[in-house]
Amino acid sequence: MFIHPLSDVHSSSIGMGTRIWQYSVILEGAVIGENCNVCAHTLIENDVVVGNNVTIKSGVYLWDGITIENNVFLGPSVTFTNDKYPRSKVYPDEYMRTHIKEGASLGANATVLPGITIGKNSMVGAGAVVTKDVPDNVLVVGNPAKIVKILDGDI
Repeated sequence: MFIHPLSDVHSSSIGMGTRIWQYSVILEGAVIGENCNVCAHTLIENDVVVGNNVTIKSGVYLWDGITIENNVFLGPSVTFTNDKYPRSKVYPDEYMRTHIKEGASLGANATVLPGITIGKNSMVGAGAVVTKDVPDNVLVVGNPAKIVKILDGDI
């Protein structure tokens, strides 16, 4: 495991072979698997689970309620939300759950609204805005994201 000295890591639940780069903040309750690459300028909150072999590029913030399965790629500045009706200083009792399934890839600047599931081996195109669940093995693009291609399950 490699933790850059300019990162702020409070979790002890980080798998072997994982690399965490500078200016990353990882809160105490976060769980991160083995062989992950957490790039610079990232934030991972307490109620977040990240599987094995996950790549989290720069500018990604994983808020409470997000689960990332194994072999997922999160491109630069992918944006997640966990509250449909955010207000300053108003906090829900429980945050919506977002689930990114095994082998999914999300392109740069994709936005995923709260409570969404991205299916196994699916791809979200750069800049897409995901407003509803994405099934397994598809490519979605656009705003709102729409299926444009069925993918081979062995991506």
